[in-house]
Amino acid sequence: MKVLIAPNAFKNSLDAVKSAEAIAKGLNNSKLEVECLQQPIADGGDGMLTVMLSQEGGEIRQAEVDDPLGRKVVASFGLIHDGKTAVIEMAEASGIRLLKQEELNPMKTSSVGTGQLMKAALDAGVKEIVIGLGGSATVDLGLGMAQALGVKMYDASGNSIPEGGAGVQALHEVDLKGVDSRLAGVKIVVTCDVTNKLLEAPSVFGPQKGADESMVKTLEEQFERVAYLLEKQIGRNFMFAESTGAAGGLGAALYGFFDAELVDGTNYLLSRTGFHQDLKNADLVITAEGALDKQTQAGKGPYYVASQAKTYKKPVIMLAGSLPKNYRSKDYEVYDAVFPIGPRPQLLDEALAHTAENLERTACQLGNLLALKVKK
Repeated sequence: MKVLIAPNAFKNSLDAVKSAEAIAKGLNNSKLEVECLQQPIADGGDGMLTVMLSQEGGEIRQAEVDDPLGRKVVASFGLIHDGKTAVIEMAEASGIRLLKQEELNPMKTSSVGTGQLMKAALDAGVKEIVIGLGGSATVDLGLGMAQALGVKMYDASGNSIPEGGAGVQALHEVDLKGVDSRLAGVKIVVTCDVTNKLLEAPSVFGPQKGADESMVKTLEEQFERVAYLLEKQIGRNFMFAESTGAAGGLGAALYGFFDAELVDGTNYLLSRTGFHQDLKNADLVITAEGALDKQTQAGKGPYYVASQAKTYKKPVIMLAGSLPKNYRSKDYEVYDAVFPIGPRPQLLDEALAHTAENLERTACQLGNLLALKVKK
């Protein structure tokens, strides 16, 4: 039996490549005669760098940048295609994983580090930048990123705006004359894990990044104001374009200031890796995710994999770290079977520490079950 293994990363635990390896190991240790085709996935957020380097080769570079609160951190990016293409995860520089819970405050957190990481890629001489949005700590409409690349931004008194959402509130004028000239010769592709438009960003993503009701209301009002302001000053309307709300509006800034192309992350990555050919050849598809929930069904990687499998009439099995309390099979019919991988009730920290062995054990038992069917 040929099995296509296409898992997402298990957040804060196991990347997609190692998840695929664990599932393959379990199947190979089972009683099933199996050929494993590994296609680890990423939806444009955390894990994209690991997946792209595993599939296309390349090297890791590092740069010192500002974290969301302006502290110096070392962030990684990748170089592929003989150094011509940079692969950047914005979460490396501006991610929520870099902050403690009590530090979350979208009025203060900035995407400036993402711009600095892009600048490091330009210093490496790239001609293309692929940047994955996801896992951000910011709702600053990407203004920090744009400032790091030379866009000047002023308040009504002619002073530079503060960082974070407070800068969105203060913005009165932009000046593009100082933009890094190297960007003119570089293609920017932005891989997104959501399709939310710009004005949805404060209410949809603000609370998970520390925004209270008052902050959300302020940011909603200011995002609309600034969108109209920027349309007048830079001549581009990006308020209603899909995915411009990704990463707290960073998608809008990349699209508006630097003419970036916004694409679905999962589709973009898998179109480069031979996924569809492996899918055609497979007898069964196994995907996986840390938490199966409504967000998964809203277009995350596993849902894309399962949907594509259905077009080829391939059965799909989902392995999940957790299921929703109100789980109903009819809400997840794109998967033919769903299996939680936890061996017993346990605390989250324990589950995260044993994801690889839980995936391997579950896959082995799944293989044994499939072997019974094959023998029959």
